[in-house]
Amino acid sequence: MPQHQSRGVSPPPPLYRWMVLLAVSVCFSGGFFGYDALPPIANLLSRQLHFSDSNIGLIQAAYSFPTILTLVIGGILTDRIGIRRSLMLFTLILFLGAVITALSPNLWVMASGRLLSGMGTESMYVTLMAAVARWFKGKDLSFAFGAMFGVGRVAGFISLNMPSWAHAAFTYWRYPLLITAAVSALSVLGALAYWVLEVKAESSYNLGAAGQSERVVLKDLFHFGASYWYIVGLCVVFYSAVFPFQTFAVKFFMDAHGTSLELSSFLNSLLTLFAILATPLFGLLVDRVGRRSLFMMYGSMLLIPVYLLMGYTHINLFVPMGMMGIAVALIPAVMWPSVGYVVDQGKLGTAYGLMTMVQNSGLFAINLLIGWANDHSRASALNPHGYVLGMKIFSTLGLVSMLLALLLRRREVGQGNCGLETITTAAHA
Repeated sequence: MPQHQSRGVSPPPPLYRWMVLLAVSVCFSGGFFGYDALPPIANLLSRQLHFSDSNIGLIQAAYSFPTILTLVIGGILTDRIGIRRSLMLFTLILFLGAVITALSPNLWVMASGRLLSGMGTESMYVTLMAAVARWFKGKDLSFAFGAMFGVGRVAGFISLNMPSWAHAAFTYWRYPLLITAAVSALSVLGALAYWVLEVKAESSYNLGAAGQSERVVLKDLFHFGASYWYIVGLCVVFYSAVFPFQTFAVKFFMDAHGTSLELSSFLNSLLTLFAILATPLFGLLVDRVGRRSLFMMYGSMLLIPVYLLMGYTHINLFVPMGMMGIAVALIPAVMWPSVGYVVDQGKLGTAYGLMTMVQNSGLFAINLLIGWANDHSRASALNPHGYVLGMKIFSTLGLVSMLLALLLRRREVGQGNCGLETITTAAHA
């Protein structure tokens, strides 16, 4: 059933909206923490449970596999039954998956738990983005998205460093997974807090028209405008140019540039640090000045020389990684909230679900492609030039993302635009 109509006449006050943002950020953090929890315990699984790398890869792949199939369904469900009910459902699935993962040393039980966690987490992300778009559209929307993503990345960073702050737990494989399950429970508590806040707000404030979309059907996927599809294309190409690189970055830095394991890992983590620090600031800037497609184009342009510099030169790696960090902080701060301006509120769940599904499909394909490219070119410490083909592929993706941002800008400065270049916080004051 759809969400109830808002009965108030005035919008929620700023403090109330920031309370909502805190609740959804808690949900978001549980998902990020859980996704990044497996790499730190891979060695424990190998030593204590005698899992092979293929086994560990299967457990992680099980997390990603269902997202391609379930994201649009999760988005449509969000539009049909409402944000708060969907959020509660998906966080419970996430928590259940984390518990199952910690229950048994059996490979297939663990993989099943990760599969459930993937279904719950990725669908939860879609619902959370619809929630933020509902509460902050025209009111610091980009900053709210940036803050939520920033808090989530902090949780991921903490999860990746679990061996440092929870060293005692790494004596037995189950203990870190129990910590992960406990953190996942915070997502359920965040969903409960959101439920209470929204129910109270619906009787007191005007929240807009979200939730009146019980007639959403699959054919709605084909009714979104050109600006939406340009954003979707930019999303899949941009993320495909970044996240698969991180998969192979440490090995590449060590083989091609002779860096240590510690320095390679730190360089790879710079993207997360940039995103944590700068994404909310970029969101705040864009809320004030508009020019969203222009900022997306600038961010994409930064990627084009980055991989060529790393593939063909021995430049200080902090320079290209810093450039990439700026792009990783800038584009998500602009891109995700832009969907809230180009799609009707009642179909935001569907729109975000489709966008994230396509993104995950791209990540899956490019990870395979780069792995093939490195093997095909015999990339190794003895043949560092073998990494150049992969670097060319990444640069090409950066070029394509810039062209898509250019097409989006051309659309948004013409007639029939959705206001991405002109809508600012001041315009809604």
